[in-house]
Amino acid sequence: MNNDLHCLKDHLRSFAIAVKQVALTKSELIFFFFSKAAFSVLICHTHRVGTKCVKRQINMDSCLIFSPNCSMWRESLLVVTLCAGLALAQFPRECVTPEGLRSGQCCPSPTGASGDECGSSTGRGQCVAIAADNRRHGPQYPYSGRDDRERWPLRFFNRTCQCNGNFSGYNCGQCKHGLTGAECDQRVSVVRRNIMQMTAAEKRAFVDALNQAKSTVHPDLVICTRRYQEVLGPDGNSPQFENITIYNYFVWSHYYSVSKTYLGPGQVSFGGVDFSHEGPGFVTWHRFHLLQLERDMQNMLGDPSFALPYWNFAIGGSECDICTDDLMGARSAFDMNSISPNSVFSQWRVICESVEDYDTLGTICNSSESSPIRRNPAGNVARPMVQRLPEPQDVLECLELNTFDTPPYYSNSSESFRNTIEGYSAPQGMYDPVIRSLHNLAHLFLNGTGGQTHLSPNDPIFVLLHTFTDAVFDEWLRRHQPGEVVYPEENAPIGHNRRFNMVPFWPPVTNAEMFVSAPESLGYSYEVQWPARPLTLSEIITVAVVAAVVVVAALGGLIACVVRARSHHSAEALEPLLGETFRSYSEDDRRLDKSQSVV
Repeated sequence: MNNDLHCLKDHLRSFAIAVKQVALTKSELIFFFFSKAAFSVLICHTHRVGTKCVKRQINMDSCLIFSPNCSMWRESLLVVTLCAGLALAQFPRECVTPEGLRSGQCCPSPTGASGDECGSSTGRGQCVAIAADNRRHGPQYPYSGRDDRERWPLRFFNRTCQCNGNFSGYNCGQCKHGLTGAECDQRVSVVRRNIMQMTAAEKRAFVDALNQAKSTVHPDLVICTRRYQEVLGPDGNSPQFENITIYNYFVWSHYYSVSKTYLGPGQVSFGGVDFSHEGPGFVTWHRFHLLQLERDMQNMLGDPSFALPYWNFAIGGSECDICTDDLMGARSAFDMNSISPNSVFSQWRVICESVEDYDTLGTICNSSESSPIRRNPAGNVARPMVQRLPEPQDVLECLELNTFDTPPYYSNSSESFRNTIEGYSAPQGMYDPVIRSLHNLAHLFLNGTGGQTHLSPNDPIFVLLHTFTDAVFDEWLRRHQPGEVVYPEENAPIGHNRRFNMVPFWPPVTNAEMFVSAPESLGYSYEVQWPARPLTLSEIITVAVVAAVVVVAALGGLIACVVRARSHHSAEALEPLLGETFRSYSEDDRRLDKSQSVV
């Protein structure tokens, strides 16, 4: 009996360690059912609408399990946590073993069968060498070999799956966006709509889906918590990766793309690098960022038609129309910088907040949550410029710009559609270091978590703000029909060249792959009513001149008719009262005919 109690004590300690390692959500219970012959795991997710249980296959060699020698627990039902070996990174969990990291190859099988890399046995794909951009980048980043994100993802892996036809995913086990079915040959309608035009039930379903994504562990990916030099741990055999939820992975990806370059102990980290902002990749990076979240939520919900809605932030004024408790959360009555306790988002906690530690210790943001979301729309009294949302006219003027981007392809570019929609230029395209417009202005208007680049996705308004930004980008592509050639091939800031693999997405995807029309190439579309473009001054003058000419011509014609009519009546008044009509009928007939033809 004492041995059994000692055994139980040891394994309760293991239980606590495992909880910390895998960061299970409160809505999950993991049960081990085991006997002398077999082990299995049952994971139960509890929701308001009921309970959903999923059975998972696990590698028992890498799990914390109860010893068979504990006789009192043999053939019993035990409540334990999911083993640490199941920890899910921006990389697939199958690939982050010590052997996988040392090999540099990440080509899992969609079926788990040996020798079926990337589904090669069924023609889904094949394992290939990764092509990484090596063209010149801009002068903003002066180092070489100091950042894991250079020539992404070669520091970690050099081989990946290349999928055939309509197949996609890290193991070619999924379909391209907008397709479904066993052979990925069935089209699905994915339409992103204005959240303000959705029904109450649709709004509630979206909020519930976001909240579910915040607490649901990502089924495929794990995040690294140390730089590559330390990724195998102190003993060289303990990969530094951990589990993360679907929504927190969305936040983490953004943080990783904007984080500073760690230069070593005692050195100030380099902050002049950003793989997702201040360059042409701004629109393409965020497009894929949203696409990945949308796909993850479709899989989570089992609904391939699920679409992220958008917030039309170009409405002017100082009111946040989506900041209501039935949507993204109203302002708290107790703290003007907090979200109302009536909103589920008041319970959310942010990640990636310990920037000083990351920059001085060389660590990377992990899945640990800290403080609540802060938000005070239009509350930045020190900067009146950011107390109002963009105007509808701002979007229309931005769409009129003909050039996608201009040298130096940075935040000081002028006459650049990209720099204008990002918000570093005036809506008309002229760069002004003081101005913040469109996307940037909408973020700053939120005045809190959403206004800080490394934290902004923690506020779920980020999703709606960026879907509208992407809608503007897609409309610009539709109107101007640019070829890929207009996207800079080189000399853009690091991470922003046309063929650069966007950081930290897996499998690798280039900026060029997102520089396409969404309905035709990416499987989704927008339902947007763009406001009519007002006339320019020159157009108004032209219309006025044409109208004046028409009026003058009409008046001239009318005057001519009146003069001729009067002239005809005057001629009749001068004729003799008697006799003339009887002298020459033929002449009268000719005169009558003439007068009729004139009138």
